[in-house]
Amino acid sequence: MHTLYNLLRLEYEHEKETYRQQTELMGIARKVKRGIAWYPLNVGRSYYNSLNQLVVEVFRTEDSDIEHNFEYGRPVCFFTQNLEGKVKFLSFTATVSYADEERMVVVIPSTDALVELQAADRVGVQLYFDEHTYRLMFEALNQVIKAKGNRLAELRDIFHGNAPTSTYHFAPTRFPWLNPSQEEAVNKVLWAKDVAVVHGPPGTGKTTTLVEAIFETLHRENQVLVCAQSNMAVDWISEKLVDRGIHVLRIGNPTRVNDKMLSFTYERRFEAHPDYPQLWSIRKAIRELYQQRRKGRSENMHQKINALKDRATELEIHINADLFNEARVVACTLAGSAHRVMTGMKFATLFIDEAAQALEPACWIAIRRADRVILAGDHCQLPPTVKCQEAVRGGLAHTLMQTIVKRKPEAVSLLKIQYRMNEEIMRFSSDWFYGGSLQAAPEVKYRGILDYDTPMVWINTEGMDCNEEFVGESFGRINKAEARLTLEQLQTYITRIGKQRILEERIDFGVISPYKAQVQYLRQSIRRDPFFKPFHHLISINTVDGFQGQERDVIVISLVRANEEGQIGFLNDLRRMNVAITRARMKLIILGDASTLTRHPFYKKLYEYIEKEE
Repeated sequence: MHTLYNLLRLEYEHEKETYRQQTELMGIARKVKRGIAWYPLNVGRSYYNSLNQLVVEVFRTEDSDIEHNFEYGRPVCFFTQNLEGKVKFLSFTATVSYADEERMVVVIPSTDALVELQAADRVGVQLYFDEHTYRLMFEALNQVIKAKGNRLAELRDIFHGNAPTSTYHFAPTRFPWLNPSQEEAVNKVLWAKDVAVVHGPPGTGKTTTLVEAIFETLHRENQVLVCAQSNMAVDWISEKLVDRGIHVLRIGNPTRVNDKMLSFTYERRFEAHPDYPQLWSIRKAIRELYQQRRKGRSENMHQKINALKDRATELEIHINADLFNEARVVACTLAGSAHRVMTGMKFATLFIDEAAQALEPACWIAIRRADRVILAGDHCQLPPTVKCQEAVRGGLAHTLMQTIVKRKPEAVSLLKIQYRMNEEIMRFSSDWFYGGSLQAAPEVKYRGILDYDTPMVWINTEGMDCNEEFVGESFGRINKAEARLTLEQLQTYITRIGKQRILEERIDFGVISPYKAQVQYLRQSIRRDPFFKPFHHLISINTVDGFQGQERDVIVISLVRANEEGQIGFLNDLRRMNVAITRARMKLIILGDASTLTRHPFYKKLYEYIEKEE
């Protein structure tokens, strides 16, 4: 654990330094392109939200098609740019409360900060270094390292030491609507006293299984904590639980905002509580008294304010208790489990979804609140993001889930039947990543769009003048000729299916590239091409990370890399490729320079497999 602490320190220093360089050296246009800044902004209305935070609405006025990285809980800072292009940062940092494509609600630290923002001209906002989440991870690790004679110490010694896992012994429960491997996984969760792992390869119904396991656990426990690394993953599992009729309390704001999702957030529930109007008027009265005191009218103001504050605190505690008493599931990100509204709370069971994407220190933030831990995910898909290469080499990207899978295989259930892909698309992934143990469910085994179609095709771009170019650190590579070829392939396939059928049956398409620059170029090209106009709502273009957890009828992948040396950069991370190829339900088209890529054994095997199937 000490090693883990030191590796996290390396990542912290690296990210802090990267942020400093970005702030000092990178131009605003590049920050906007990378999705870490909005400029210029319109500053909208300000108000106090139900949690008594002063918030302000801001709107971006340009580049709204660029995907941004702003989301709930992330820190931001505001800046201005004068006519000579000189950038000046405002004196405060703020926090995102809610963000969609073009509008953001930001929590501001004080009325002085709001005045400063409203007085500023030509204003922009950018992501700030996330000191808070690191602090939570360091605190959690410290607590785990020092733990003695308590449940936290026991869990640490089971996960990392030689202490064995223990289980309950009772007859298995039957779930006729689940397949045998899903049924076994739910029973293993119910039997586990310490830890269980649901290992869900692509399309195997991991979420279905997890929801069932949570539902069954709630027959035995009054309340559980459900966490994930990202807000999006928390939203996804929360929505499925709500569909199952479970009362969820979502701490934090969702990323995709619809009324259903918003209705179970803590903030909305707080506002809807019958005692909230009374609390609102007390808070308003307190603010008015403060204003009067500033103007010099201070006779027994102090006692009045304190009396009102006490009443407000009483009401808050009462509303908070009601909200948590009603909830069967409390859902939040791993970092969100340290939110002040959850102070002092403990849970018998913690479920961590997408556990293979979470840094181990982040998992411990939530584990401190629990007696047993259930992890769900797939360590053969996307890993956590670690930016410092030295920390990667030291093993910071090695997750708690991987550690448990390796050290406690008896706690692991592998889901084996997949319901997404044509068998030929599944088979390669199954053989390479899952020891050949996956089976295609009968209803998807032979699924296809066209008769006598080949489910997988590799278009070899060798000798077609498809050359990669380098475009700056974080964007990596672009291959414009291959991008054009990618869209030609998509157009050809759309034409073969026929416009009418695509629109009637809502056949959908995904275009994936590992490189951001290629994704941006493909997006711009598709927008400009009149052929694709009727199909815009059915075509998504994104990086591999952007497609995590999703699926499409047709997937086209542009691999970009083409060079004499056989350099393939981060295509070496085969887990990314596993995600990319397993998004396709019925048709997978890969474009790539075989002479560059097949020097790597994985791509050689994939190329040969596709050639053989064609």
